[in-house]
Amino acid sequence: MSKQIGIPRPVLLTAASVLFVLSWSSGFLIAKAGTAETHPITFVLWRFVLVAGLLAIGALFLAARRRLRMPSWRDIRPHLLIGLFAQFGYVVPIYLAVAAGVSSGTTALIDAVQPLVVATLVGPLLGLRVRALQWLGLALGAVGVVMIVWSDAATAASPNPAYLLPLVALACLVTATFLERRTSSTLGVFSTLAVHSGVSLVAITIVAIATHTWAPPAEPSFWFATALTALIPSLLAYALYWTLLRHLGITGLNALLFLVAPATSVLGALIFGEPFTLATAAGLLLGAAAITLVLLPPRHSSREHPASSDDSAAQRPTQQPSPPSQQRSHSSARR
Repeated sequence: MSKQIGIPRPVLLTAASVLFVLSWSSGFLIAKAGTAETHPITFVLWRFVLVAGLLAIGALFLAARRRLRMPSWRDIRPHLLIGLFAQFGYVVPIYLAVAAGVSSGTTALIDAVQPLVVATLVGPLLGLRVRALQWLGLALGAVGVVMIVWSDAATAASPNPAYLLPLVALACLVTATFLERRTSSTLGVFSTLAVHSGVSLVAITIVAIATHTWAPPAEPSFWFATALTALIPSLLAYALYWTLLRHLGITGLNALLFLVAPATSVLGALIFGEPFTLATAAGLLLGAAAITLVLLPPRHSSREHPASSDDSAAQRPTQQPSPPSQQRSHSSARR
């Protein structure tokens, strides 16, 4: 029997999950720093300009090594709408909310409602089942998130209408996630990022020109913050989002979002001096318990079909838009 060479898959998925939580959390913190002295539309516009430039460089590199496969229009077309919701529809309201005074922790709290929304809708929209233990984990995660940022939300100085903006962002990301689950497109992660960023760049450029907010400031701090947001939350976090969605399933991925609010609170305390309380520590423990419960593999009895869980169902070819080579290898491993 041959011995496995390389890093075991569970270790890779664990490392990718931790990196996803940290990189997704950084988006709220960079938004707070980047919009302090710059209009949020200007900041988002040049974020997408840099992302497009980095992806173009990556495409040239892959083409030179003959590893770039041009996707068909059939695969690209559904991702135009998915990308518009996933990036433009999600990022712009978040940056507008933070610029209006909604704190990073409160924004992350509203955003963390997504797992419960997704868990509620996976049955009617995708025909998948969320197990009782997963519901318990999602509920614990929700309690932990509320504990962490409750005091922050009570003392925030933002005008009330600004709190609707993270809800808009939440609705857009949930919509993009379900659209991606329902499409038969087989775009790889690189092509997915390219299409999503491209359509978002077109949309934000139109908004910036219409509002006369396209001109960037000359300060080095602006370009430093823009480069950070292009590299970490735009490229790394979104690449991990779509990758983990295809490997953990929709419920497993959204359970990880419960750790975003605690991570944002911890990083906010370290970077911006925001308070770290006992509620923060308790929320972290509840978040860890929630992740454990949601990602525990189901117990299969003789009367229960092994593919009844969300994670197994999410791997079916009609709902799993992975690249063909990756899909074949992953499907054979699951069987």
